[in-house]
This record gives sequence, C-alpha cells and structure tokens, in this order.
Amino acid sequence: MNEPFGRVIAAMVTPFAADGSVNYQVAEKLAAHLVDNGNDGLVICGTTGESPTLSWQEEYELFQVVQKAVGNKAKIIAGTGSNSTSEAISATQKAAKLGLDGSLQVVPYYNKPPQSGLYAHFSAIAKACSDLPIMLYNVPSRTSRNLEAETVAKLAEIDNIIAIKEASGDLEQVCQIRSLTPSSFAIYSGEDVLTLPMLTVGGVGVVSVASHLVGKQMQEMITAYNQGNNQIAQAMQIKLLPLFKALFATTNPITVKKALNLQGWNVGGLRSPLGELQLNLVEDLKKVLKELDLL
Repeated sequence: MNEPFGRVIAAMVTPFAADGSVNYQVAEKLAAHLVDNGNDGLVICGTTGESPTLSWQEEYELFQVVQKAVGNKAKIIAGTGSNSTSEAISATQKAAKLGLDGSLQVVPYYNKPPQSGLYAHFSAIAKACSDLPIMLYNVPSRTSRNLEAETVAKLAEIDNIIAIKEASGDLEQVCQIRSLTPSSFAIYSGEDVLTLPMLTVGGVGVVSVASHLVGKQMQEMITAYNQGNNQIAQAMQIKLLPLFKALFATTNPITVKKALNLQGWNVGGLRSPLGELQLNLVEDLKKVLKELDLL
C-alpha cells in the first residue's frame, strides 16, 4: 500500500499562552517532540489544532514555525480547508509557496452541499494548487455532510488528490472507497480506535490524536499488523483502547490538551467556545495515563 504521508500522523494541538495568543515557542518544541516519538507527519491547524478559532495569519505563522522545527524529518500537512471554496484556494496557495508536503481539505461544513458541489469544491482547489498533494477529510459528525465513496473515487482521479482522512466511522464505506480507488490512493483512519480495523480493509495509517502520547506504540501496532503479527497488533489495540476512549470522552481537543498539560507540556487552555475538562473526566484521564505509564 502507498503511504504518501507515512503511517502515523499527529493532528497537532495549537498551544496557547496565558493571554490566549498562539504560543509559537511551545509549538516548535512540541512538533519536534512528536516527530522524535513515532510520528511520520503532522497536520497543522486541523480540528485538533482549533482551526475554527485561528486567524489565517496565525495559521500561516504556525506552518512556518513547525516547518523550521521539523525540517525534512517528517511530512507537514497544512489544514487549509474551508467551507468557502475561494478561501480554501487562497489559503492553500499561500501554504503551497512554503514548500509544505500536503494540504488537508475538510468537507465544507454548515453549507451542506450536495455531492456535485463537494466534487466541484475539491476539484477547484486541486486545480488551483496542482503542485501540492491533497488529503481529503471526511468527518460527517462535524460537517453534517458525508463525502460518499463514489465522490471520493471520482476525486481520486485528479492527480494531486492522493489520500483521504476518513472519519465517518463507517467501515462499509471504507471498503467501498478501497474497492473504487487505485492502490496508490491512501486511506487514513481519522479515528484512533478504528486504526486497526481500517488496516484490515485497506487503510494505511492514521491521522491521530492519541499519537501525541503514544506515537511509538501506534507505529508498533501498525508494523505488527503489516508483518502478519495479528495477535500482537490486537493486544496493543486492546491495551490502548482506554486511552482512545478517554481522549474522546468529550469534544476533541479538550482532553488531549489536558493530558499534555498534565505531562508538563504547558500547551495552555482552549479558545472559546471550548472550555476546560470536567473534574470527573480529569480524574478518569489521570487514571488511564498512570495505568499506561504516561504520567
């Protein structure tokens, strides 16, 4: 299977200072740490990076800071999607000039376009940014619109649309995408808990939240599966399941930011309208982290 962005890609959080501004210094250190601990790539300014509350200028600065921190050691994927086609094109063109490795393009949210509109949206972005590899991002729980397998297959015919982050939670749809697209088109799980199940139906890796904490373990699980050591992969999946569940006990990235702060990373709080993790969930998180020797 083709792995254009590697196997484990962290959907990196955006650190904030006490005054709510982006903490670029911590972002630089965190990016380097993630790459040194199992991540082949980083998605910058995706949902986990709180992209809805970042300005385009903050995002552009983050791309440059992370690129400088990581260099050629990992793939850098810019979250430049939008529910406005023209805005997505503009942001993606600007990011492309930095020489990044790819762009994550989310399904337009709130607008609820039909499949023909989704095709027109993504194909326009791809055409306007033809030198930049594009990863589609399907997450119906957030966008209210599913990018159907047939539409994905049609988009996969465009040269620079080379992958999808599939977070519909629908394994049947993943099977359909795999059957309708060439092996060169990469399918990444958008949900940590479904990484291993998706590998069994043609996935190549994961765009991960948990890899902030267990990047090396995620790599080991995928490697074990690819080498035919299914029992080892299954055991790792079961071992990590409590962490996967804890990280999504409430809206992402509330919990993973708390986990990183507990580890001493000082990634700060969250921008409104997101808020702090409830105290009972903090205690549940601490328990899981301690059981996995992550605290």
